[in-house]
Order: sequence, then C-alpha cells, then structure tokens
Amino acid sequence: MEIMDIKRIIELAVKGEITSDDALEHLKSLAGSDIGYAKIDYQRALRNGFPEVIYCPGKRIEHICGIVSDMLKKSTGNIIASRASQQVYEAVGEIAPEAVYYEVAKTVLIKRQEFGTSKGHILVVTAGTADIPAAEEAAVTAEILGNRVERLFDVGVAGIHRLLAKVDTLNKANVIIVVAGMEGALPSVVGGLVDKPVIAVPTSVGYGASFNGLSALLGMLNSCASGIGVVNIDNGFGAACLANRINKLCEGDHGYE
Repeated sequence: MEIMDIKRIIELAVKGEITSDDALEHLKSLAGSDIGYAKIDYQRALRNGFPEVIYCPGKRIEHICGIVSDMLKKSTGNIIASRASQQVYEAVGEIAPEAVYYEVAKTVLIKRQEFGTSKGHILVVTAGTADIPAAEEAAVTAEILGNRVERLFDVGVAGIHRLLAKVDTLNKANVIIVVAGMEGALPSVVGGLVDKPVIAVPTSVGYGASFNGLSALLGMLNSCASGIGVVNIDNGFGAACLANRINKLCEGDHGYE
C-alpha cells in the first residue's frame, strides 16, 4: 500500500466521488492479498518505507509471475524481484514488458515510480572484482530505494595503496557498504579509517578454508574496528536496506529533494 494510493482514496471520498463505505472497501483491498501459495503484504511500504520484494530462489516461475500479476493490479509502486535468473526475467517480461534485468545484481525491476534522490550518498566498496555480484545487488537495491550510490571496486588489502588513495572518497559518504570474501579483512581497514557507519558483507569468494564465506563472516564479526555491522553471506540486498535507513536518518526528513 503506497501513501499516494491512500491519499487518492481519501481525496475521492472528500470530493464525494465515492462513499465512505467505498473508501473503506478500497483501503481493505490495499492491505494485502492471499493467493494461496503467497500472502502479499501491501502495507510494508507504509510501515518500512519500501515495498515487499520477491525473493526468487525456491519459488516456481509460475508462482513468481502470479505474485507479480497481483502486484501489478493492486499497487502502484516499483516491483523488485531479487536473486532472479534470466529465465525468471523472461517470464516476468511476458506480463510486464517494461521489466528491466540487472544481470550482475540478478535483480528484476518493474519501474512504476521515480526513485527519488537522496542528498547524501551510499558508497559501495569491494575487496576484489569477484565480489562485484554481491556489491551490485547492494548498489542497485539502494538506488531503487532512492539513494545516490557511488561504487569503489577492487581496493582490497592485497593492494592496500589502492584504498588509501581513496580515503577522501570514503569520508564523503553517509554510509559505506564493504563487500569482501577470502578472510574478509577490508571492512576492518575501512572501519579504522573513517567515522562513518560501515556495513560489512562477507561473500562466498575464496578457496577451501574460506568455507563458502564463513571465514569472512567470522572475521568481520570479530573485527576490532568499531562502528561495523555485519550482514549474512552474499546478502547485498540486506546491506542496502540497512544503508538506506541509515542514509535517510543522516539526512533528516528522509533526505529527498
């Protein structure tokens, strides 16, 4: 349920174009849908500031398309499908030709509203090029949520001079998302250089003893640098949602122009 949807219904009732009972029924219909295999939460944008997102792994393609179809009918907001394959994108494109696929981020977007523009920005940093998929999921999600996003890739500890040359860039951001695999050392380094909130994203990049990202996760949780929060392995989406909230708090009044 978008704020604009509620406002439109109230305005129609005030003008006498619909009755109060009709308005109540419209508001009830915006609350959510039960389509059997999914219960779609249309109040999430009102509560949390952004709509429910379709997490694609584990869902049948026809179920994903069913959820999208319901959203197209009952909401006016942007529709996001995360961790989406090319096959999911092609299927969604059959019912929403305007859908866009961010291949590296594995994100499908059906854009129905402008994103908005934050005054401050989120900086997304990666240790290596192999960490870019998780970083792009974070960056694209943050942009869709209305944030200005900058990217700083491949500045890991193996060539620390690359990061040190960009300290000014780090300090200009409201919040920094740091994405790293292997031993996951980069968030600690960044956390020791800046006074900004740092959100660490461990990735499953690395050889055998990295345990598909567990080593990076534990390393980040045990960081001696202060001001670092850690999300789950490869969870660029979760990092973006947290960074979005921090950026809005930094701006005051949501930070949108």
